[in-house]
Amino acid sequence: MTARLPHSRRSDARDNRDRILDVAFTVFVTDGLDVPIREIARGAEVGPATVYRHFPTKENLVAEVFTDRMLAWRSSLDEGLADPDPWHGFCLAVEKLCELQARDHGFTAAFKSAFPRAMDFAATRTSSLTSAAKLIRRAQDTGQLRPDVVLDDLILMIMANDGIHASTPAARIAASRRFAALMIRAFQAPPATSPLPQAPH
Repeated sequence: MTARLPHSRRSDARDNRDRILDVAFTVFVTDGLDVPIREIARGAEVGPATVYRHFPTKENLVAEVFTDRMLAWRSSLDEGLADPDPWHGFCLAVEKLCELQARDHGFTAAFKSAFPRAMDFAATRTSSLTSAAKLIRRAQDTGQLRPDVVLDDLILMIMANDGIHASTPAARIAASRRFAALMIRAFQAPPATSPLPQAPH
C-alpha cells in the first residue's frame, strides 16, 4: 500500500478542522453552546478524538468559532473600505454586517455570557469602530450619505437588527436583508435633507 504523503495528511487535517468549525457554528446557533462534542463530531463526520486533537477543550472550540465570526465581521468592513465606490462600499458593508448578525443570531451573546474571560474584545472592537467610522466619512465625502449620520447611528442599526425574531433562520435572514435595505434608504442623502435630532453625547 502506498503511504500517504505528508501534504495530503495536512490537507485532510485542515479539511477536518474547517468542517468541525462549520458544524460547531451551526449547532451552537440552533441548539446553544451546551451541545456535546460527540454531536459536533458526528455532524462533521469525524470521531470525538479528532475534535479534541484540534480543540483540546470545549472552550477552545467555542472561542475559535467566535474568532472566525469576528474575522467575518472584520472582513465585511474591509471589503467595504476596499470598494472604489465609497457609497457602494458603505451599502455593501451594511448589508453584509446585518446578514452576518442574522446568521450568528444569539451566538455572540451566548459566547460572551458563557466565557466572559476567554478573549479580550477591546482591540477588535476599537479596530472595527475605526473602520466603520472611516466607511461613514468616505460615503459622506461623496455626498451620497447624509451628512448628519454618525457612528452611533450605525451601532443603533446593529442593535436593532439583533432584535429581529422570526420562526426560522431563513426568515430571520430575509427580514434582516429587508431591514438593511430600509436603513440604507434612510441613510442615503436625498436632494433636500431634513436634519436629524442631535446625536446623544
